[in-house]
Amino acid sequence: MRIVALAGGIGGARFLRGVQAAAPDAELTVVVNTGDDLTMYGLRICPDLDTVMYTLGGGIDEERGWGRQDETFHAKAELSAYEVPTAWFGLGDRDLATHLVRRQMLDAGYPLSAVTQALCARWQPGATLLPMTDDRFETHVLVDDPDTGKRKAIHFQEWWVRYRAALPAHAIVAVGAETATAGPGVLEAIEAADVVLLPPSNPVVSIGTALQVKGIRAALTAKTVVGVSPIVGGAPVRGMADACLTAIGVQTSAEAVGRHYGSELLDGWLVDTADAGATVAGVQVRAVPLLMTDPAATRAMAQAALDLAAELA
Repeated sequence: MRIVALAGGIGGARFLRGVQAAAPDAELTVVVNTGDDLTMYGLRICPDLDTVMYTLGGGIDEERGWGRQDETFHAKAELSAYEVPTAWFGLGDRDLATHLVRRQMLDAGYPLSAVTQALCARWQPGATLLPMTDDRFETHVLVDDPDTGKRKAIHFQEWWVRYRAALPAHAIVAVGAETATAGPGVLEAIEAADVVLLPPSNPVVSIGTALQVKGIRAALTAKTVVGVSPIVGGAPVRGMADACLTAIGVQTSAEAVGRHYGSELLDGWLVDTADAGATVAGVQVRAVPLLMTDPAATRAMAQAALDLAAELA
């Protein structure tokens, strides 16, 4: 079986481990969000690519869900001591090595897709990780400056990490969406897939960004697509997806997110048992437990998605 997943963030990465457990012989390809990527201290940082790579490769900090296990933050402490204004971004010392290698390869002329392949050669994630695009694509958020009150755009990471999404977002803007094309192998993997999964990643700034890359949404319309709700009982399982949904005028509910994706994209939609009454026109909705409390529960979630896909194919 050939499975393609569009993913980003902690929930998406953990769900992918469940997919690997449920279908150990499947060929898994993950199209990873790069809208969160940013350049800081001269380094190109790819949070979602690294989170998926570390999680599937066994190097993730399980408690935080991001960054390296056994991490230290001496460099971050030194940056704070220098009063560097961007020290709010927590670069770990081990994680720093990944960004240094990426920067060196990018400077040598390698595209992000080739750099990702080289990094994965170390981590052996058991899946093919493909950046959604090799082109510049950054998510920015339009907010009111907390000091001046003037409206301005800031990078999504500043809004998410520094301000914890507490600044009301007037708009979420995908910089580069007009020109970005799907990365090498992305459309080919989707075309060859037996099933496409949308994990419980942020529907606005993880999966939503990938859907804005030229060619990806169109390629998905011909496939069996099953999504998994990141909203349980009217709240995000993790993170501040509710702030993102509010910014685009979508209610924070499993039903509303399913309707936001719509029947043009989705064939099946998994919701939690707490949301068993949810309906999405033209989409098969099924309620199953969606809390990834342990590996067995995560595997069961993934199995439910695969079972629904098999019924709908």
